[in-house]
Amino acid sequence: MAEAEELAAADVGGGGCDGLEKKPVMLVGIDDSEHSYHALQWTLQHFFGPGLPQQYHLVVLTAKPPASSVIGIAGVGTADLLPTVEGDLKRTSVRVIDKAKQLCTEVIDVSYEVCEGDARNVICEAVDRHHAEMLVVGCHGYGAWKRAVLGSVSDYCSHHAHCTVMIVKKPKHQKAEHTP
Repeated sequence: MAEAEELAAADVGGGGCDGLEKKPVMLVGIDDSEHSYHALQWTLQHFFGPGLPQQYHLVVLTAKPPASSVIGIAGVGTADLLPTVEGDLKRTSVRVIDKAKQLCTEVIDVSYEVCEGDARNVICEAVDRHHAEMLVVGCHGYGAWKRAVLGSVSDYCSHHAHCTVMIVKKPKHQKAEHTP
């Protein structure tokens, strides 16, 4: 099913299927965080802004973790939770892609993908599959301790993606503005 979602999503927007020479690919990995949306907005402003030539095919990708990985250790009643968790994860993925589509209205050559799996692996595999020249990811700004415990998608991608990796950090003054 994930493959079908991926293939259907890949057909949205332009994709170089018109016989013309293909543009290089810029892949932006996002999740449902303001840091990811900031990275996408930064990318749009600096590479796809009004008056700028759109030299890349933009691929916006979000990873949907398998429901079983979210639930974790199995126990009594776990099987009953799987459909509920799966539904929540699908709704989150749809929300992420819908927000990306709202942000990318000015981009001429864009496609959107939802792939199931761990974000680190999904993003690096997508870089290889699309032969991306550049990967853009956001940065949550975790300290060393949180990165060690939670892991860092941006750190992993910077070491394992086979392309240039741009990690977009949200400026501190913007962080403070959104803090209640």
